[in-house]
Amino acid sequence: MAFRVTGTVQGVGFRPTVHRHARHLGVAGWVANDASGVVGEVEGPPPAVDRLVHLLRHGAPPLAVVDRVEVVEVAPIGQPGFAVRPSLQSRTLAAALAIPADTATCAACLAEVADPADRRHRYAFTNCTACGPRLTIVTSPPYDRANTSMAAFPMCAACRAEYDDPADRRFHAEATCCPACGPRLRAEPAPADHPDAGPIDLVAADLRAGGVVAVKGLGGYHLAALAADEEAVQRVRAIKHRERKPMAVLVADLAGARRLAHVDAPAAALLAGPRAPIVLVPRRTDAPVDAAVADAVAPATHLLGLLLPPTALHHLLLAAVGAPIVLTSANPTDEPMVVDDDEARRRLAPHVDRLLAHDRAITTRVDDSVARIVDGAPTLLRRARGWAPEPIRLASPVPAPILAVGADLKSTVAVAVGDRAWLSTHLGDLAHPAARDAHAAAVDHLLALAGTAPEVVAHDLHPGYASTDLAADLAAAHGARLVGVQHHHAHLAACLVEHDHPGPVLGVAFDGLGHGTDGTAWGGELGLVDAHRFERLGHLAPVPMPGGDAAAIEPWRMAVAHLQACGRLDGADAVDGPIAALAALAARHADRWAAVAELARTGVRSPPTTSAGRLFDAVAALCGAGDENTYEGEAATALESLAASRPDAEPHPAGIDELDGHLVLRGGDLVAAAVDDLGSGVAPAEVAARFHAGLAALVAGALVRLGATNGVATVACSGGVLQNAVFATALAARLRAEGFAVLLHHRVPPNDGGIALGQVAVAAAHLRHP
Repeated sequence: MAFRVTGTVQGVGFRPTVHRHARHLGVAGWVANDASGVVGEVEGPPPAVDRLVHLLRHGAPPLAVVDRVEVVEVAPIGQPGFAVRPSLQSRTLAAALAIPADTATCAACLAEVADPADRRHRYAFTNCTACGPRLTIVTSPPYDRANTSMAAFPMCAACRAEYDDPADRRFHAEATCCPACGPRLRAEPAPADHPDAGPIDLVAADLRAGGVVAVKGLGGYHLAALAADEEAVQRVRAIKHRERKPMAVLVADLAGARRLAHVDAPAAALLAGPRAPIVLVPRRTDAPVDAAVADAVAPATHLLGLLLPPTALHHLLLAAVGAPIVLTSANPTDEPMVVDDDEARRRLAPHVDRLLAHDRAITTRVDDSVARIVDGAPTLLRRARGWAPEPIRLASPVPAPILAVGADLKSTVAVAVGDRAWLSTHLGDLAHPAARDAHAAAVDHLLALAGTAPEVVAHDLHPGYASTDLAADLAAAHGARLVGVQHHHAHLAACLVEHDHPGPVLGVAFDGLGHGTDGTAWGGELGLVDAHRFERLGHLAPVPMPGGDAAAIEPWRMAVAHLQACGRLDGADAVDGPIAALAALAARHADRWAAVAELARTGVRSPPTTSAGRLFDAVAALCGAGDENTYEGEAATALESLAASRPDAEPHPAGIDELDGHLVLRGGDLVAAAVDDLGSGVAPAEVAARFHAGLAALVAGALVRLGATNGVATVACSGGVLQNAVFATALAARLRAEGFAVLLHHRVPPNDGGIALGQVAVAAAHLRHP
């Protein structure tokens, strides 16, 4: 019998596992990699052969993801024993992207690193079939050592013996190495007075002394500093040009994490799992003094981003430092990670005390994944290390190879061939030339791995997006068809793909902004949706954005617009009523308050928007949670942190109008209620909580009406606002109480990081049914 297994089955110990199963069952045959997965033949007693076929799916190693097992009867040829054969180089259209994701160092490897008697004692690059680098070292499929940056490191006799031994856990582990033959660490500069000092010890001493260092990790360089050192953390911010956006903290283990934050069971499983993402967890207000984290690490938020060491290098560094450290990508905010050593010397070395580098090339830049618990379950906010490029199964094969270029913020790209789609790692903000270069490189890399050229290029409808221009260039270069996909349709289509749901469902797409089919700025949308259509059924009431894009940077402008819209401005330069918080807001912007109010009143340079994100901004400014967004969603994040402290707040009331067949949700009622509360002396935290509860009640009430009208009892929720756990959890609870099934994102980000997947689904649907 011949078999083929597709999915994430290379570089995860699949062939050795099949070999062990075959030897145990007493069957003969062979197994090998090819460019689309794992293939082989087996012969022997029929029950044993059937058992092996069963184990191909149900006895796979832990890191494997089996998409499909195909078997074909072939005549036995009397093969002696069972062998692991060299990889086959043939390609098919659906080839390749069976490259596995990088995974955190396993317990067995860490035990070797910690054992003074082991030949890998304190070796930073220790790995096996269950852990270590994969995507970040591969150059082309299939995943064999010759096709990785480890090809530059010929194995010594001892490593070769492990690699060739079917009973060894490094059997065909392509990154197998040791201090005698593998990559080596180096510190730059190396001190002349201590030429033999170990690189890790040197860097640890720098950190303990309050220094900042750059560390070459799996997918790029990171900046590191003591998490408790305010001055060092501020220095990291200056290097990254990051004013207030939170940074991650590396801790040694779960016990260390729990000293800093409240870590529940789902969060603990994420932190300690093989994917090792950054996990956002509520910080402890009673943390021990010796577990303090500098205020500059994560200002104005109740959350702390924690991660456990993803490699042996990070375990060794943290043990040498003896305290948590900030670990954040070593690049200006929203630009791609630095991966090249010469670039690190040019861009980083002048600003840090030392580089901790090594001589293994990074072939694919991969940032850290970010996750949090939303509605009781893990939700990815950034899909990168540990997940990319793990394929996502599509309900049916795409009619032709599709390339989707995503959006401009939190950019990712996707390639779909057959019944699988592959999302790139997080690429950054395409406003930056370096991110556009990374975007182009990611497109080339995915297409090269897939061994195909796109026949369709899907893109956002926004005419001003850099990704829209890139799509036109790519379509022209490949002779491909262009397919535009409305932003919120893509959000909700991605959610349907994740849940393998065909639709139609009711959809909630709440975010900062997306180009609507009417040419206006949408962002608070309700609709009837499947992959082929998005029928807009309702939305938040539109309000002007005074100054256009400036209103997304300065939330106080949206406060003015909403106050004007709900009749709470007295003239152009005063707030109606003796409300200290609002008077203070007006005073802080006295030089522009009247002018902005006039823009809101007249609509001059103030395009209308239904954006939920801008509604959050307005209430955040009123509550004193932020007048400026130095990063996307900053004020809304601070507002959520206020609300999180009051979990049982009563919702603010808000009404629903009907206009031209659409439900219009009166978000201004929530603003008016917030103003009334603040005027009555209600604490800002309570006001924030009532706003969150009120918006959830308003949306749920609208969906109840739409569900009855359209006979639909499932709701998909997507968009950046659904990263807000307070709002998402409250909305899901209300919808379930009304009898709805609720689809929230978990494996694909609800923000623009998931847009490319939705573009694939919509483009494929339009190819099937033009």
